Amino acid sequence: MATQASYSLTELVRYFLRLGTLGFGGPPALVSAMHRDLVAERGWIAENDYREGLALAQLAPGPLAAQLAIYLGYVHYGVWGATLTGIAFVLPSFLMVLALGWAYVQFEGLPWMQALFYGIGAAVIGIIAVGTYKLTRKTVQSDDWLGWTLFGISALATAIMETELLWLVLLSGGVYWLVKSPPQLIRFNAGNSLAPFLGQMLALPADSTLWQLALFFTKAGAFVFGSGLAIVPFLYGGVVKEYGWLTEQQFLDAVAVAMITPGPVVITVAFIGYLVAGFPGACVAALATFLPCYVLTVLPAPYFKRWGKHPGVKAFVDGITMAAVGAIAGAVVVLARRQLTDWPAIILALTTVGLLYRFKKLPELTVIGGAAIIGLLLRYVG
Repeated sequence: MATQASYSLTELVRYFLRLGTLGFGGPPALVSAMHRDLVAERGWIAENDYREGLALAQLAPGPLAAQLAIYLGYVHYGVWGATLTGIAFVLPSFLMVLALGWAYVQFEGLPWMQALFYGIGAAVIGIIAVGTYKLTRKTVQSDDWLGWTLFGISALATAIMETELLWLVLLSGGVYWLVKSPPQLIRFNAGNSLAPFLGQMLALPADSTLWQLALFFTKAGAFVFGSGLAIVPFLYGGVVKEYGWLTEQQFLDAVAVAMITPGPVVITVAFIGYLVAGFPGACVAALATFLPCYVLTVLPAPYFKRWGKHPGVKAFVDGITMAAVGAIAGAVVVLARRQLTDWPAIILALTTVGLLYRFKKLPELTVIGGAAIIGLLLRYVG
């Protein structure tokens, strides 16, 4: 904590409540909004502090936008600021997702609900495809053959195996580090910080669904790198393939819910938890996912200035990020194979891609709303 703040903690918390309530567009849009509002316009956060927070958020696993919000809360108000800004940012979308989860469970059998998600699901495929394209262009330089190799291997592996391979993502970081910035040993001691939470989980019965949810979503929060979309292949491999908690259609609907609500995309975990075990499941899934990213942001924050710009760390982060974006690209293929099963769905997805590519500032919520209406029309007119 360096200079004295020119704003109160209450003002910062109020800002993140508003961003969490109205901030659509996923991690790129949310991260950009924080820079515009807090650095450029209000001058609450220094440019260097923002950049260091963004670098730490990219280095640590978990949802990028939520981690940056936590770090910015820490800059002038320490752990208390980090805690309150993190809660303020996540809480609005969590409550919205709970409401949608209740409605989904209550009305899933109704034709209009199925029709809504038919149109939304197709549009979500297009949105994720465009987002992946932008992430790829931003992440991998055109002349970086090693980066493209790591990206391609990760994308292909995810598309074939239908799950993100954590060891491959971490290995990509190691390979890129060894090639681009040959070794100097750097120690990270944040791993043991999850022990208290793990201890609480172990107190639950071994066969408890809540225990399984807590363990799985802790892994999701502690080991998934990249933007919020990077968690999609990992979640698919667990909740659909391994545990069978959700059907493939329910999973795609969960992704759609994340896209139509503001705040971090990762909040889809609360929707999944609600479908599996009701309100307790939603709370456990959300807490288990966000607690590791909170811990892994707050603990290294005081020391990040010391090693955050180290070439070895930067190379490791770059390698992991390229592989994570590759996993997102593979996930697009996996999800598209299951959602785009007829020509109307294919046309909706392609139209979404065309609209977002042609009109750069077109709100994604507008596209999703239009797709939902089209889904209803196809159901009742077609």
